[in-house]
Amino acid sequence: MAGLRLRLLGVGAMASPRYAPAGLLAVAPSGSVMFDGGLTAVPDESAGRVRAWLVTDLRAELIADIRRSASALGLRPEVAPYTAADFAVEPHPVEHTNHETWGYRLRWEGRTAVWAPEFWRFPEWAAGADLMFADAAGWSRPIRFRGGVGGHAAASDTAAAARAAGVRRLVFAHLGRPAIRALDAGQAPAFGEIGREGRDYLL
Repeated sequence: MAGLRLRLLGVGAMASPRYAPAGLLAVAPSGSVMFDGGLTAVPDESAGRVRAWLVTDLRAELIADIRRSASALGLRPEVAPYTAADFAVEPHPVEHTNHETWGYRLRWEGRTAVWAPEFWRFPEWAAGADLMFADAAGWSRPIRFRGGVGGHAAASDTAAAARAAGVRRLVFAHLGRPAIRALDAGQAPAFGEIGREGRDYLL
């Protein structure tokens, strides 16, 4: 294997009209680790042995469905570090809503990837990542939750912040309706690319 294989199983925000829920499968020789997903964004037989199912929000709308899918594999969804002989995963907090939410930093042979599909402010701990999967629920304007308890950053702001923070490759992997409308109108982010479901990204 040339690198850690990161497969996007879904790139949609909750109740997306077009995409499966944002989900990532990290495949290493020692086994696979699933991140988020739910509904149709679940590992299949090509994933091999799934050793952990990590989530960014233990109170997410899809957590009951994720629990059922994880249970079928003998797992339970959790926020936790994961360490194997060939790669390691660390949870880090993100600003998103009025309860704890997280992103993950993956380390593989001196390189790093970040899974942060939902946040209100760009996470400083993502600086310098070789590859980052990021929120794009909003497009040119952030989405503010009712009551001022966080929300989703605008993809335009995330693109600027990621470039300034030295992220080498940015992949938007949590597409909301504003992002879908912008893409349908032919717009593109100033920095970064739109994630593609089913695609493998090598770290």
